[in-house]
Amino acid sequence: MRSHLHALLSRAVEKTAVAAGLDLAQLPVLQLEPPKQREFGDLSSNVAMLWAKSAKRSPRAIAEDILKNIDDAEGILARQEIAGPGFLNFAFAPKFYFAQLRDIAAGKLDRIDIGHGEKVQVEFASVNPTGPLHVGHGRVAVIGDVLARLHEATGYKVEREYYVNDAGNQMENLGLSLYARYLEKLGQPSEFPEGGYPGDYVMEIAADVAARDGDKYFKQDKGAAVQFFRQHGGDALLGTIRGQLADFGIEFDNYFSEKAMRERDEVSQSMTRLRELGLLYSNDGAEWFRSTQYGDDKDRTVIKSDGELTYFAADIAYHRNKFERQFAKLINVWGADHHGYVPRLKAAMQGLGYDANALQVVLVQMVQLTRGGEPVRMGKRTGEFVALEDVLQEVGCDAARFFFLMRKSDSHLDFDLELAKKQSSENPVFYVQYAHARVASIFDQAAKNGVALGDLASVPVERLELAEELELIRQMILFNEVLEESVRELEPHRMVFYLQELAGEFHRYYNRNRVVSDDIDLSRARLLLLANVQKTIRKGLAILGVEAPMKMAARAESEAGSIDSARG
Repeated sequence: MRSHLHALLSRAVEKTAVAAGLDLAQLPVLQLEPPKQREFGDLSSNVAMLWAKSAKRSPRAIAEDILKNIDDAEGILARQEIAGPGFLNFAFAPKFYFAQLRDIAAGKLDRIDIGHGEKVQVEFASVNPTGPLHVGHGRVAVIGDVLARLHEATGYKVEREYYVNDAGNQMENLGLSLYARYLEKLGQPSEFPEGGYPGDYVMEIAADVAARDGDKYFKQDKGAAVQFFRQHGGDALLGTIRGQLADFGIEFDNYFSEKAMRERDEVSQSMTRLRELGLLYSNDGAEWFRSTQYGDDKDRTVIKSDGELTYFAADIAYHRNKFERQFAKLINVWGADHHGYVPRLKAAMQGLGYDANALQVVLVQMVQLTRGGEPVRMGKRTGEFVALEDVLQEVGCDAARFFFLMRKSDSHLDFDLELAKKQSSENPVFYVQYAHARVASIFDQAAKNGVALGDLASVPVERLELAEELELIRQMILFNEVLEESVRELEPHRMVFYLQELAGEFHRYYNRNRVVSDDIDLSRARLLLLANVQKTIRKGLAILGVEAPMKMAARAESEAGSIDSARG
């Protein structure tokens, strides 16, 4: 929709500029947005107001000239007018909507290619392999996965990567925690480490080892035993995490090991390169990166005074590795607590000579689980948090994915477990899925009545004269625009909002109008309309990784009266 009007308006603006003898290079950027009030039209532009100062004319005078120069030979506009101090408002004609509906039905708008095969990496859900996933990890995971799906749907070649933090103090603490629990299982004296992992899952892994190997590791040197538990525990928990992500509909193309990267000497090589560039200096026995040189608020330690590498040093090497793999865009999906980490990492990439703007970081805020308005308490098995697997078991994968996406990534999310299980219009995912299933039931009824779509070219779409029918077509036209905006802004919640709006328009239309009637031509036109509403919802749900059912469960069907009573 925007592209059609943009083409018309751009030509009119250029024609106006030429007639006035103005420099085309100084024309303002042409922006088109929906007006705040729907009755003002489909799209609005402030180009005349932006242009007024350099043109030294009033915005309304410029707007009048632009309208005179619009050449709408195809008749796609029903209305074009000036509002307020100089806004240009436009409304599309039914003719335009009918042509777009035919194109949607023919699949002409199915493919959108803004990526042109460019390589994009999305790194997300990179949880330390020291415990199972909790609900916060789940939100990060689904946002990362849907960002990858959005890029795939718009012509990018996408690689999903999981960064395995299998080196450092947290892994040492895991090994010590497992060793302590292992000794407990053997009835031996043990001391649980400060900062260890207290969850029952640690006891379960230790118990499995004790049952399998007996006192084998008790007889070993403690250092060797802890090293075994560190490796074994990390492998076991990474396997658990991979299984939980698979249950959540998420698979990765690559698992990148920090430990292996260190063994390849990539971290020290990156530090050497920064020294060669004069970007490291020594102070108090430690080495510091000059991140203030690139806009950070202070310089950052990369090697501590005891010679130990910081996490920042490893991250520099990791992202250097990413850039060397020739991705056009790097997208990291991180928890919001990493907010202060972004400037220093971008600074390091800029210092190494890479385009820091190619690295984009999406920060994800916390999730608050509630039940009946009350916060949900921590899980017993984890000891510290509510496990993602518990949420999936209670509400299912579809509801969990949809709910995690219902707010902008950097906004806190309240996740109501009871609402997620409801089979009524109150539940947003049910509301959208039921729209898809309801269209299927309408086609079943049409078949029983002997009404079929037949040849698409012969369907009299001009019979769709109601304003709400044109609005449904308008909503479907917006799908690709929402897709592009979601990719450009890295905001997957936009697709959730869009599907809720489209489903709402459909349910309201269905409540007021009979689709299958004695008027066969009108019935066929309405069936074509709703077949493509269903198709659009299915495409959107597929991008979210949510099922598009043809029929809801029996209980759901019985409770659908909260939307309305079913009819054909």
